[in-house]
Amino acid sequence: MMSTLPTVFAHCDAPCGVYDPASARVPAEAVLQLTKKILELKKPQPNEGAAHQAYLNTFMRYIFIKEQQAELTKKELLILWTDYFKPEHLEKYPGLHDTFWQAAKLCSACKREVSLEHAQELMDAIKNIHQIFWATKGKNVPWVTAT
Repeated sequence: MMSTLPTVFAHCDAPCGVYDPASARVPAEAVLQLTKKILELKKPQPNEGAAHQAYLNTFMRYIFIKEQQAELTKKELLILWTDYFKPEHLEKYPGLHDTFWQAAKLCSACKREVSLEHAQELMDAIKNIHQIFWATKGKNVPWVTAT
């Protein structure tokens, strides 16, 4: 004998209280700070042995971590975009899909390049998403960064 289970509906994968654009902001800040550090690195001459090796090690670590953080930022943005936002949010914010799409593209640009401009644009995009997100909840949560 089969029992009939009630049909339930949810607009997201988890309880709504767990979503917060800060989960994208934190790794995006790392992308911005690592981009600055990469651009500030002073490259020694190849014949400077240990100094050159130390530079290469640091440079490669910064690049690796920057790319990881950009990928994490993209993941967090996509979760927020696909799991939190509902059709009524799209009605109120008709550019929402493009906002998230552009932010995700900036994550890719930050992985591909060492661009202070793109890293800052990513932070600006996340700030915009932060403002939209909290407006959908009827809250005015200040934009706060770690740096």
